Amino acid sequence: MLAIVERDTKRWGSAEPPPPSPDELLTRVANGDQAAFSDLYDELSGRVLGLVTRLLKDRAQSEEVTQEVFLEVWQQASRFDQVRGSAASWVLTMAHRRAVDRIRASQASHDRDTRIGIRDFEAGFDQVSESVEIRIEHERVSRALAKLTEFQRQAVQLAYYGGFSHSEMAEQLGVPIGTVKTRLRDGMIRLRDEMGVTS
Repeated sequence: MLAIVERDTKRWGSAEPPPPSPDELLTRVANGDQAAFSDLYDELSGRVLGLVTRLLKDRAQSEEVTQEVFLEVWQQASRFDQVRGSAASWVLTMAHRRAVDRIRASQASHDRDTRIGIRDFEAGFDQVSESVEIRIEHERVSRALAKLTEFQRQAVQLAYYGGFSHSEMAEQLGVPIGTVKTRLRDGMIRLRDEMGVTS
């Protein structure tokens, strides 16, 4: 009987420990651990690239943004706070923000090129009027979004600019799906109120 216990004890003692979680890896990255950074990259880069590619559609740009995200992870790891969410959601939120920034920069460049291309074209009154109305509406939405809480704004942007489902948002943000629905509902109500839209 003693021999069986000793044999089992040796077997348990020789078991390898589970691999560190992304949270543990990110904490080690904050202390300058390059091996932990490599492991974190291996763990999360596929998900980051998938998210960024879904938004940008362009593979080369997506790979570039993914590299930028992990450079930011290396530089900003000390700012990660486990109380506010998981390492995966922190990195994916950073990736989403960078992808949206790239889209906005690309759109701004396109808009600038368009303006330069048509600056000698004399637009009719209706075109000018429509352009002004669109710009005013865009500014109203931007001002209203700025008045939401950070969580409400994040939910609205993920849903309506990113096209994410409730379950995808819950996974990305590391919160229950009910929390996502509440933030989105409250954000939309406040947006409606800020913009003076009557139901």
